[in-house]
Amino acid sequence: MSFEASVAGLFSPIKDLVLNANENVGKTENDQVEVAGWIAKVGQGDIVKPEGLKDLDTQLIPRTYLVSNYLTAADVALYGALHPVLSQLQPPQYYSHPALTRYFDHIQSRPSVRTAAEALSPAFSVVAFDLDNAPAPERKAEPSKKKEKAPKAQASESVAAKEPEKAAEADAKPQKEKKEKKEKKKDAAPTEESGKKKAGGGGKAPAEDAGEPVPSMIDLRVGHIIDIKKHPDADGLYVEQIDIGEETGPRTVVSGLVNYIPIEEMRDKYLVAVCNLKPANMRGVKSFAMVLCASSKEGKEGGIELIQPPPNSKPGERVFFEGSEYENATPISQLNPKKKIFETIQPGFITLDTKEAAWVNPATKSVHRIRTKDGICVAPTLIGASLS
Repeated sequence: MSFEASVAGLFSPIKDLVLNANENVGKTENDQVEVAGWIAKVGQGDIVKPEGLKDLDTQLIPRTYLVSNYLTAADVALYGALHPVLSQLQPPQYYSHPALTRYFDHIQSRPSVRTAAEALSPAFSVVAFDLDNAPAPERKAEPSKKKEKAPKAQASESVAAKEPEKAAEADAKPQKEKKEKKEKKKDAAPTEESGKKKAGGGGKAPAEDAGEPVPSMIDLRVGHIIDIKKHPDADGLYVEQIDIGEETGPRTVVSGLVNYIPIEEMRDKYLVAVCNLKPANMRGVKSFAMVLCASSKEGKEGGIELIQPPPNSKPGERVFFEGSEYENATPISQLNPKKKIFETIQPGFITLDTKEAAWVNPATKSVHRIRTKDGICVAPTLIGASLS
């Protein structure tokens, strides 16, 4: 089924929303087929019925978008169909569909979706979710995997065969010492150090991505494109070699920018790279970073630009967020895709009226510009653009 045929099967105002948003219909033939398939499912109506929400929630657990790793018309259609359903749910009900709620809230905040939705107001007004008070997800404790120790007698069997008395004595001595140490430990008063270990969960260091996602967890660095060519198996993708100042040499990076930025404008460019995403296979080529770009508030068709570091920046220079709580923080080594750290932070990325790149805290509305030690990173022309 073609995109046009699938959209024709939608009812208004969802159909109007999809057409007004003018979002991507798929960068490849496979993506286009998948986008049309999702829109056709939305048109049938079963996907957003109450009995189908649990299955949809499960499908959305590993996804940021329905197709590939970018916003498409399929996401706009599903958002439109879900709106009348999720807008009526009370907290306990949407808490029971966490992936679906997270997905819907992300899609409704996308600039192109909001612009199209506001044109059809009040049909697609913003749905507010009380996510701060959402219950923590239940996690089943893994069964203990303590390694069974072999009996002492077995370990000293060969010795016992040769020298029974010595073997018995050698076997008994460690048991006796172990018992004495255990009794002494039991009688001893708890020390300050042992108290700290108990309070801290056995003394284990917390995971580096523990707690709420914050922008400083993202590893941003200055990169320099030293080579670029089109992907051999994907018309919409570039394959770049980007120098990030590492001794191991440049990183291979795949970017879906062919239809938005001419290759001549990509060559020899300095940019900001997201360096701690999990490497991903992009049509047979593994990508080891992501190029940070600004997308026009009118949508990608309104323009996409590389975020540029200050003049005279060097490959590998640290890029960070202004603010005492972020400036000196160390990014985590690799973002765990299951924790959706980048996806949680990304909706706050924007370019200001000055074209400066920044992250706006959704809770406090505080603005944290993205910079190097020498200056602020900017988009060449775009204002109010989304960064991704």
